[in-house]
This record gives sequence, structure tokens and C-alpha cells, in this order.
Amino acid sequence: MSLRLLRLYPAGFRRAFGDEVAEAYREATEGAGPITRVREAADIVAHALRLRLRVGSAQRGGRLFAATAPFALAATGAHAAFLLASTINFAYVTGHPDFETPLGYAMNGFSVVTLIGAVLALGGRFSVGARTAFAGVAGNTVCLVIAVLPGALDMPLEHLAYLTPPLVIAALPLLCPPDLHPPRRIRTTTGLVALMLWAPLSVVLLGLLDAGGVGMILVWRFAVTVTAALALAGRPALSGIRTSGRFALAVAPFLVLGHFAGAVGEDTALPCLALLAVTGLAVRLWRRRHPDPAGHA
Repeated sequence: MSLRLLRLYPAGFRRAFGDEVAEAYREATEGAGPITRVREAADIVAHALRLRLRVGSAQRGGRLFAATAPFALAATGAHAAFLLASTINFAYVTGHPDFETPLGYAMNGFSVVTLIGAVLALGGRFSVGARTAFAGVAGNTVCLVIAVLPGALDMPLEHLAYLTPPLVIAALPLLCPPDLHPPRRIRTTTGLVALMLWAPLSVVLLGLLDAGGVGMILVWRFAVTVTAALALAGRPALSGIRTSGRFALAVAPFLVLGHFAGAVGEDTALPCLALLAVTGLAVRLWRRRHPDPAGHA
């Protein structure tokens, strides 16, 4: 293993377990191809980062990220589905797609990658799905940077910072400790393939259903994608939200990406806050009636 990878670990951990980590890496990559080597290196980087941030499975931060990771993925997938449905709807209504440039095609392609990754992660292949979703969001962010690059020097700093929240939200699931990954929702490969085929088809249908245009269409479209993503995350994800901190961290990605989608704004902020207050009260009542047997915060 490269010494650079080992240096990512805290000094104490490196002294105590550095040789073991290096040996495990050597055994896993001996005779392996470049993809396996990249995957193992990524695992090392993620593990070292979790140790430095104190978000291991035995630590409170790690359990917090484990409880809220499915919701960050659900919000990321819902946002990608919203963007794709909106693009399809515009093309259907006007007959003139607004993405007929190499950059436009790339951005839509990355949105598809993000959607597939989120569905894959929530459906049962958490590690590869979370990484795929993050890669899709990262690709889209790069495209946006390229798009604004000509006027970047004249653009206010806060506008450039506006590009980062989706990337941060997509990165949150990567901090979930591997031994706390959500249980598989769909155990068979056939079921998972069917789900990954169904998701893009559903987005196409969503883009065509509201082609006539109705009031609050952005809110409606985003609400549909969020509901579908939460249904896929299922009861195991919902049962992990037992504290105010977990609830706040689970809700934040939907509010942020809802704002990016145009669904959460001045006109809809009050109803959203009211809905969140009711949901927070329900979570508190659930916690009282069903205390965490492990006593985790």
C-alpha cells in the first residue's frame, strides 16, 4: 500500500494498526485489476476520514450518520428525478428540448446516474449505490462549474457557493460506517434490476403526466418524487429517526434540495414548517412509546 494512504489515518491508529491495514490491502489487491484497486483505496480513504471525523460505528456521530444516510440518499434521488422529469416536461410541452448541447446531455446523463445510484443504495446495495449517486452529483457539479466559468470572475461568491450543497448532501451517506449500513430492502438481483428499470420509466411518466400545466406544479412534482423515495427507504429508515437531532439532519436535505428545485420558497415555507412541526411531534411521540432498546441518542 502507498504510504500516502496510511498517512490519512490518525497517528495513533496508524501506529497500532497500520501494518494490519497495509497487509489487508495487499491481500485484497494482489493480482487484482485497476477497478478493485481503486475500490479498495476508496475504502481506505473513507475509513480514515471516518476515524478523523469521529464518526465510527461505536461513536455517536457514526450512529447519527447511519440513521440519516437513507434520507440524504432519498433526497438526492428525488432531486435527480425532479430535474429529469422537469426536463422531459419542458421538451414535451414546447417541442424544443433545452439541453441540446454536449453539456446539457452530460448533465442529464449525470442526473440519470444519480437516480440509479440512489435507487440502488436504497434498494439494497448501499455502498456501490451511494458512491454511484455521489459520482453523478459530482459530475453534475463539474458541468455547472464549466457552465458558469466564463462569468465566474464577475459572479458573487455566494452564487458560486450555491453549487456545493447538493454535493455535500450526496457525500453524507459515504460517512455511514459499513457495519451500520441499512438492511437490504430487495434481496434478489431480479427485483433490484426491475426496480432500476422502473425508476427511470416512472420519471418519464411523471414528466408527461403534468404536461398541461397546473398550479404549484413544482411543489407537486417534487412531492411525488420525495414520496416515492421515502417509500423505497421504507420503515427501517423511518424507525431509526428517534431523536430531534436525527430528525433535523434527516429533514435538512429535503428542504435544501427542495429550495434548489424551486418547490420550497417564500410561498411554501410556512406550510413546510407546519408539516415538519407535526412530523417532529409524531417522532417524539413514537420515541416515547417505542424507546430505543440500545439507548442510543
